[in-house]
Parts: sequence; structure tokens; C-alpha cells
Amino acid sequence: MPEIKVTPLGAGQDVGRSCILVSIGGKNIMLDCGMHMGYNDDRRFPDFSYITQNGRLTDFLDCVIISHFHLDHCGALPYMSEMVGYDGPIYMTHPTKAICPILLEDFRKITVDKKGETNFFTSQMIKDCMKKVIPLNLHQTVQVDDELEIKAYYAGHVLGAAMVHIKVGSESVVYTGDYNMTPDRHLGAAWIDKCRPDILISESTYATTIRDSKRCRERDFLKKVHESIERGGKVLIPVFALGRAQELCILLETFWERMNLKAPIYFSTGLTEKANHYYKLFITWTNQKIRKTFVQRNMFEFKHIKVIMPGYCVQGTIGHKILNGQRKLEMEGRATLDVKLQVEYMSFSAHADAKGIMQLIRMAEPRNMLLVHGEAVKMEFLKGKIEQEFSIDCYMPANGETTTVTTNPSVPVDISLNLLKREMALGGPLPDPKKPRTMHGTLIMKENSLKLVSSEQALKELGLNEHQLRFTCHVQLQDPHSDADTLHRIYTHLKSVLKGYTIQHLPDGTVIVESIVIKVSSSAEDSNTKVLLLSWSYQDEDLGSFLSSLLKKGLPSGIC
Repeated sequence: MPEIKVTPLGAGQDVGRSCILVSIGGKNIMLDCGMHMGYNDDRRFPDFSYITQNGRLTDFLDCVIISHFHLDHCGALPYMSEMVGYDGPIYMTHPTKAICPILLEDFRKITVDKKGETNFFTSQMIKDCMKKVIPLNLHQTVQVDDELEIKAYYAGHVLGAAMVHIKVGSESVVYTGDYNMTPDRHLGAAWIDKCRPDILISESTYATTIRDSKRCRERDFLKKVHESIERGGKVLIPVFALGRAQELCILLETFWERMNLKAPIYFSTGLTEKANHYYKLFITWTNQKIRKTFVQRNMFEFKHIKVIMPGYCVQGTIGHKILNGQRKLEMEGRATLDVKLQVEYMSFSAHADAKGIMQLIRMAEPRNMLLVHGEAVKMEFLKGKIEQEFSIDCYMPANGETTTVTTNPSVPVDISLNLLKREMALGGPLPDPKKPRTMHGTLIMKENSLKLVSSEQALKELGLNEHQLRFTCHVQLQDPHSDADTLHRIYTHLKSVLKGYTIQHLPDGTVIVESIVIKVSSSAEDSNTKVLLLSWSYQDEDLGSFLSSLLKKGLPSGIC
């Protein structure tokens, strides 16, 4: 049986270093190639030795797909392509291709120029890596080779984030990357076709969380900010420079205008400023409201805002330590800092919560589910809920652990219009993908495609002569009448039972029902024992079986 194999090299029962290896229909695809923000050693990158101990990755991978520009999904890309060695195609959306090298260079500067680390990718390696990128458009089917095709869908989350549908023959996998099922102030909600993949690989960052409504969270956030500045305090909001910074800038800008507040708002120059530039450039990726008002007013040009922890903090980071109540922080060079501030955690994260993950499953209708990018205990809880509600298998492999899913590939077959019309004329129900039904016809293969046609059409197309194949059976019946009278009684009985069928009593001593022929003869041993010969073609196999069962029960006594 065909099978699909999925192995996380990163993000298996963990958040960070997303890198999923998928083997499907003889093709090997790497989904994301990220780094872990909680490590400063070799553990920050995925373990590529799992793919090959020696030699370039080009020999083993058919393509690499990057879901979005966050470093935990693309941070190891230059290391993988330029230092380990990969020359094949790398796919990502246009906004991701534009923003990704900026984040990679920023990360390189911090790691190499400021911290002095070696064995790291260079600025030139980032440029060489990006030359291998092939940009994707949403809903565009891209043929990677003769058998492998991919299609991108809108994921929300950040500008340019995409879910991807991977297909080889009739087998398919959907990888979500990070996504958000709730529209926010600058991005829309994730959406995908009812594509029914063999496996849906989904992030599960907030596997056990069901958030309050967005309006409640925004109101709570603005209230706390307002109270702090009214007391003469200062508010520091550590946030991703791309995505959450823009979301909160729009929220604060709107609130400042409505309340006529004068307190200054600053965001750091550099990344956030560059990000705003790209948000203006790729305005078509934003939500409907932003696009609609863009001509009159660009929402990313802020009047009141001149540093914009509403996101997920990975274990090991400073943000995670502060949120967990640590009052002393050991910094670079062994310096210790006291934490002298009031900390509030308010989730403005652009990840799907548990409710959103269940919503996506209903949307895509996968045959199997696989969870990545989450914490093991929370994933285990969500896994149970998914299996209970959807009656599908759910997997959550750890890093380096392979999940193998056996598939039952469906073979697509075209059905001729004449055959469908004939089925409808016979009173058959309308075709329904959820209710399989039997169709009688002849299967023809032409130019690698299959077509189901009527036998008459098949003979005509193939230039063949027809040969009739008939089934026969004998039924014994106790009846004291003559053979002719018994046949007439059978004819009368069938007329009363089979409404809507063509039944004929012919002069040659036969009764015909559709293609079924019935003849009567007396047994040589006993003239009261009648032997019925039933003969039918394969088209009327069901009706023939029904008649033989009916006549075995005998004839009602009242029939003349």
C-alpha cells in the first residue's frame, strides 16, 4: 500500500526550529527551515544529518517550501543551502521573499557582529540563498516536476504567510505553517479549500487555549495602557517587529485619535520601520478594510507614533523568564539586571487557538491529522479532542521520530454524460461525494486518463463486436397447474410486484422482465414440480437475483 512519511527535524513537540520532512509518492519535501530562539549552540538549527550523513541535500530533496518570514521558520535557510549544501528550488510567497533576507541579515548582525560567533552564514550566503527562491502566488498551482505540484493558501498570521497543499498523484498533504483563523486589524483570516488531504500538518502553539473575543482583549489592553500613562508611567511593549507591531500600532493610533491623547508613542527604527514599508508595498495581502481605505489613507502611516509581550515567548528567552516572574536576569558578560517593572501578559498572538485549529479541520476535512509547533502536554490534550470529535487518527511525533500513514489513493475517473443521464432516467439519486454508489459501465483508458462510458459507447470507440454474457439459474416450484398456466400465474404475480418495470408474456412460452427471460418446464419425476429457468444479462444482475429469491418463495394461492 502507498504511504506518506512525516519526520519533524524541528518543532516536534516543541516551539521553534520548524523543519518538517515529508516523503510522499517518491518525493521528498522540506517544509520550513527555521532556527530555535532558545539556544545559542548547534541545537539552534535542525539536525540535517538525519537526511544525509555526507553529501549535499540536493541529492535527497525535491524542493523546500517556506511558509513565512519568522526566523523560527526560515532562520536556518542560508545555513542549509550554502553551508550544508542545497541547490534545488525554494518556494515562498512574494512578501516572504522580500522580508526574509532583511530578518536573516538582522539576525546575522546580532549573532556574528555583536556576539562574535563563528561557523555562521555570511551576508553573501543570504544573497546566494535568496537567488534560489521561486515566488508563489496565492491559489496558483505550481508544477515542481512532472508529478509534484504545490498550491499556496492565505494563512493570516503575518504578511505573506501561506499554507501549502502538496500533491503527488492522488496523495496529498496540507502544511499550515503558522496561521490565524481570526481576522485582525490589518490581516484577514486563514482559508483553504475542502481539499480532503491524506494528512493535515498543523501548528498547535495554543493547543489548549480558547481566547476571549478580540474586542475584549483590545479593550483590556487599551485600558491598562491608558491607566499607566494617566499615572505618569511608561509602557514598554516588546513585540515582533513584523506583524504584531503593525497590529498594535493601528490599535493605538485609532485609540489616541479617538481619545485625543497627547502622550508620545515611539517605535524603534530599523526593522519595524522597514516592515511598515513592506506592508505598504504588499497592501493586497492585508484585510479588506485596509485595502478599501488605502487610497484615502494609508493605515501604516502613523501620525501619533514616533519601542512598539503580546506574542509567544519560547522557553530560554528573556521574555519567557520575565513572564515566569524571574526578578534577576543574567545578561551577556555575566552582568545581572534587576526586573523592576509590573509585567502584564496579554495575548495578541497571531496563532490559531484550539477553536481555530478545530475550525480548520472542518474546513479541509483531512483523513489524518499531525500536530507540530507546540508543547507535548498541550498537544496530547488537543490530540484526544481531535480524535474524539472527528474520528480520525492524530499524530504528534517528536523531533527525529517518523510517522508513517498508509493511504488509500483514489483514482480519478471521468464519467460520460450519456451514462449519467441514463442513471438519472432510471431514477438514480444525484451524484454525492459523501455517498458512494455503484455505476455500471465500461472503463476505458486513453492518454493516461480513465473514463467510464456505456458499453455501447465503448464498443463504438474501440471498434469491437458485442458478445452477450448471460447468467442462468434454476428454481424449483410446486404448482399443480399446466406449464402454460404456471407461466401465466408467474406473469400475473410479477405484474403485481414489479411496478414500473417492462414485463411481457410472449407467445413462444416465455416471460420477459427487462433483459431477464423466464421459462417453465415440468420435472420428469413429478408433474407438480415445475423447473423455472431464469436467464439475465450482467446489467440486470441485481434484478435477476431478486426474482430468483422471490420465485423460490412460491406463488400466492389466489393468483389465477
